[in-house]
Amino acid sequence: MVDLKRIFVKGGILSPSELRQIVNYAESLGLDALHFGSRQDIIFPKHEENEEVESQFSKISTSMISDIRYQNIVSSYVASDIFNATTWLSSATHLYIMESFKFNPQLKINIVDPKQQLVPLFSGQLNFIASTHEDYWYLQLKLPNWNEPVFYPVLIYSWDIAKIAKVIEEVYSDADDVEELFVLINGQLETNSRTIETDLKVLFKPFPYYEGMNKMGINQYWLGLYWRNNLYYLDFLKDFCDFCLDNRIGKICITPWKSFIVKGIPKESKLMLERLLGKAGINIRHSLLELNWHLPVSDPEALSLKKFIVRDFDQNDMSTYGLTFSIANRKESNIYFTSIVVEKNNAPNIVKGYQVRATYNVLYSENFDPNSRKYKVYAQDVDKIELSGLLMELSKMYFNHFGKEIVDEGLQENKENVLPNKEVFQCQDCLTIYDDSYGDENADIESNTLFKNLPSDYQCDVCTGSKENFKAIKVQY
Repeated sequence: MVDLKRIFVKGGILSPSELRQIVNYAESLGLDALHFGSRQDIIFPKHEENEEVESQFSKISTSMISDIRYQNIVSSYVASDIFNATTWLSSATHLYIMESFKFNPQLKINIVDPKQQLVPLFSGQLNFIASTHEDYWYLQLKLPNWNEPVFYPVLIYSWDIAKIAKVIEEVYSDADDVEELFVLINGQLETNSRTIETDLKVLFKPFPYYEGMNKMGINQYWLGLYWRNNLYYLDFLKDFCDFCLDNRIGKICITPWKSFIVKGIPKESKLMLERLLGKAGINIRHSLLELNWHLPVSDPEALSLKKFIVRDFDQNDMSTYGLTFSIANRKESNIYFTSIVVEKNNAPNIVKGYQVRATYNVLYSENFDPNSRKYKVYAQDVDKIELSGLLMELSKMYFNHFGKEIVDEGLQENKENVLPNKEVFQCQDCLTIYDDSYGDENADIESNTLFKNLPSDYQCDVCTGSKENFKAIKVQY
């Protein structure tokens, strides 16, 4: 991602003329397609830089930037009017809040409706989540260098969101906790906050089907478009922008699932749009098996793995209704927002430079609800060939407990048999575990020897990594 150019589209909302400008810009750089990103941004495939073209684009479009120092604002505007919504939160309210941001944020900001499932609630660092009180929002903070996410102690007024976000960026590094941050903000701003009467509760809802032509009210339609390879070809995008302009369609909305949605298509223009899609050879009725995946941008290996798994699902007539999946390279900084995660392990340093077979971990969110932000390990260090079967097992577990809370790994029927998580230490190079219950016989370390009591020159039994290379993790036996 560091090597790719990103165009930030505030809230994932842009006009057809703005998208046309971006398409023209991409064409002038010699590109023939664009990617969409998980933060509702637009990402260019790798290309040669052109300073003259860059300069011209920056003069044309002042609302969209590509500076890597900044982050795109994510919003649930894309779901407004077509999916479940908080009663008071309209499309217009989303737009007004987006307009109130007169600065380019360096923290990841989400402004979302908890009643919808299309846009993740907690994938940002400042997560503003609509409350039941009109024009008031919860704020969940997951700031850099803070160990745990916390909630701000009051509800935020809609028209204070932008200025509070700006002050948080300026002062959060001076605060050790949310109470200190609250004092610092109140010292700089007068806000129209409200006392929190009840904690935020987000109920699980199945992931929606978001593709195809769908009715919207009496005389309008909305369209969701998705490409398997996340390559949106410029020739089609130009024709599509022209169609939107000719039919007075004001907004195009990018989703976090690397797709886009267009609302307000006039009934009389539906046939014209279907003809445009047909001429371009575009399929708009993919299976939900395809639509509920989140993959890294420009990662052909992840795309190939997804195709492999989806093909197995299809051949086994699997249903994944309501579930979401992601494939990611294992990193400490990863923030997941899907029900089930396939993590690719990093190759140990000892074999770097050699061709080794990839291994994967499979995780799932508590109760299969990604908004729980708690993930459990289902399998570790498995081969690619095992993944489809493991994901099918998890899918069946999900349906067995659909609408109920799930206990433990779903594999134990007696709650009394559930064992607590245990702290062990894992080598960060080769993933070897040191468990004090067993010690390390090869290093003459007796059982029940605490990790902190190991000699300072202790080394990993497999890759000879130092004691400092081990990190505490929780496992469930």
